[in-house]
Amino acid sequence: MELRAARGQSRTNRSLRAHTWLLWLLGALVACSVAASLLTGLGVPLAVSAGTNVLAQWVTVLLCWVEVRRVGLGRYLELLVAAAVTAFAAGYTAYLVTLAGPALPFPSVADAGHLLFNPLILAALFVLVYRQLRTLSWAVTLDSAVGVFGAAAVLSVVLGPVLETDGGLPSVGSLVAVAYSSWDLTMMAVVAGIAAARGLSVGRNWNLLILGLLSFTVTDTVFAFQVTGPGYTIGTPLDLGWTVGLALMAVWLRSSTLQPGTPTRPVRGAWAMVVPSIAMVCGLVVLVTASQIPVPVTAVFLASLALVGATIRTILAFRELGRMVNLRTQTRTDDLTGLPNRRALYADVPGLLSGGHRRALLVLDLDRFKEVNDSLGHDAGDRLLVQVGERLAAQLGPDDLLARLGGDEFAILLAEAGAVEAEAAAVTLLDALAVPFTLAGIALTTTASVGIALYPAQGGDLRVLLRKSDMAMYKAKAARSGHHVYRTSDDSHGDTRLRTLEELRNALTGHELVLHYQPKIELASGAVHGVEALVRWQHPVRGLLFPDAFLALAEESGLMPDLTQVVLAQALDQAARWHASGQPLSVAVNVSGSSLVDEGLPERIGAMLGARGLPATSLQVEVTEDFLMADRARAHDILSRLRARGVRIAVDDFGTGYSSLAYLRDLPIDQLKLDRSFVVPMTSDARAAALVSSTVILAHSLGLTMVAEGIEDGESYAALARYGCDQGQGYYMSRPVPAADFDVWLARRHPEAMALWRHHGEPLEVVPPAG
Repeated sequence: MELRAARGQSRTNRSLRAHTWLLWLLGALVACSVAASLLTGLGVPLAVSAGTNVLAQWVTVLLCWVEVRRVGLGRYLELLVAAAVTAFAAGYTAYLVTLAGPALPFPSVADAGHLLFNPLILAALFVLVYRQLRTLSWAVTLDSAVGVFGAAAVLSVVLGPVLETDGGLPSVGSLVAVAYSSWDLTMMAVVAGIAAARGLSVGRNWNLLILGLLSFTVTDTVFAFQVTGPGYTIGTPLDLGWTVGLALMAVWLRSSTLQPGTPTRPVRGAWAMVVPSIAMVCGLVVLVTASQIPVPVTAVFLASLALVGATIRTILAFRELGRMVNLRTQTRTDDLTGLPNRRALYADVPGLLSGGHRRALLVLDLDRFKEVNDSLGHDAGDRLLVQVGERLAAQLGPDDLLARLGGDEFAILLAEAGAVEAEAAAVTLLDALAVPFTLAGIALTTTASVGIALYPAQGGDLRVLLRKSDMAMYKAKAARSGHHVYRTSDDSHGDTRLRTLEELRNALTGHELVLHYQPKIELASGAVHGVEALVRWQHPVRGLLFPDAFLALAEESGLMPDLTQVVLAQALDQAARWHASGQPLSVAVNVSGSSLVDEGLPERIGAMLGARGLPATSLQVEVTEDFLMADRARAHDILSRLRARGVRIAVDDFGTGYSSLAYLRDLPIDQLKLDRSFVVPMTSDARAAALVSSTVILAHSLGLTMVAEGIEDGESYAALARYGCDQGQGYYMSRPVPAADFDVWLARRHPEAMALWRHHGEPLEVVPPAG
């Protein structure tokens, strides 16, 4: 097989070398033919000019057949072109006998070759089109037909004298003479129709084919007048038209087969109407001429057909143009909101910036939009985006541009705006979005973050402005400031954020996330029955990172569900180790709202507990009030399914929200965790102490246990114990530490601390604060 391939490559190389030599030889012979034809008037015999033309044409024949051999006999295009060129060269050579003998009658055997040339070339063009489309498109067919009718109408007028008779039918010679030019014009119209068709190609250098056919058309028209008049003589400058035409076609054939996979760019737009437009002009010219002077009836008929065909083609073209306009509009419009999309932004903004006037680019991103989709469904999220787009558009001026970049991100280009105007516009937009939206019968308040970049001070093109406004938007989101104007220092923040995000993705799979555990102390007895698992990132370069360095980024980038899965797995693995060592400690894990909306979470947690042989009471899920209030129905469903499996539910950071307490009655909750902001001032502020005491009483009245966070001294510990708080966490007892350090702490609890946590083995008396 390798030997066969090597032989095939060697044969191809020989063919290419032969092509090169034949092209050089053809060029030299064409040059000699030109020189000999021009010098016939200076005494050079006609035989010299005729001979050089014959040699050039037969070298062309050889060139075509070498190409056939290179591509193989199965390629009909090359075979038909080679046969056409051979037939013409043979017919032309037959005229050489007229130099030494009487003139040949017209038509004669010599004309047979010429008449065969045109049908064979036309068949080759049909093969070319059929090979690409397998069927002729209506555009190619109609354009070609219109071109033929228009050209034939003009030709009927031009060649009218040739067809004139004394009341009888035209002679056979006249019809053959006219057939030459008619065939040529037909082929030119077909090639023009192919070139104008989208997705079709007639080779890399199709213009060579056009020039070759044009050369034949002009030459055949002059030949028609000669053979029906004074007579044709071989060797005159007229013969150059055929020789050059054949050479151009041969070069086109070679270039189109050498790189058949490189199509020419199709003619589009107004150029696609060139053929029908020219045909319409030709038809009008013929009809106007017919109104002034006598012209053949055939010309009038053909001109009428050309006008009708051109009219139909124009109507169809305008319909296609309308479809293209609609398609272009659709590609520039956001399907959901009807606003311009990112493509339109990139198309329109450069022109708007070219004026040099001050402008500001704002990138607005909705906060926590993913939770809306997860809680209320994507339909509700889509309706929210539509309403957001309408509100934003209502706040902008006629010269401002609003576009949806994708997702929950919008871009606003403000006209004649500096930093002050841009910040004022950002505040206006955020205020408009602060008015609650109504979705699925729920009043939903949404917030957003806006990043601002200024033109031309902070960027000269859209890409730069988008990058900087995007960095400013994330700066506003991180600071929860609503909006932020880009500053040079934000570049490092943006780079740091992108780098941290990529490192966090790697950390999730690279076992860089670790858990520290903080005990939950029974305040009355000092016993430890559970811990809270708190995630840390053991960064390979930056060291141990606390949650505030990466949790917000994980939430924004959609990595929180994956992070929660990693934390759950590690926490339950550690709980299983404690159970195996005789310490059945429960583990509390914070689960974000974006993770809790996962319908499959309860089943997945159940499977994780079962795989480790742990009872469901080994896990406690801590949720925030924000999630409980965002979608009461979804929260009830997810938490009820967890509770049904035996997993306990705690409300973290209780008291920091502004929500109704009705969820304490409706939702399956086991525990409240009082935020440290209430605990820290408790010993010095009577009102804070009263709030803590009343909250403990509220929890107990609802059958819930109370956990106080942020206990930092013994006085706070003792006060909470007096108020009846069930459990406590804080640095006073233990900081969050790795599991190994927690085991040491648990084994070496200080006797004096134990004495503070116990009261002679009896629970402390619950005493409400004074005042």
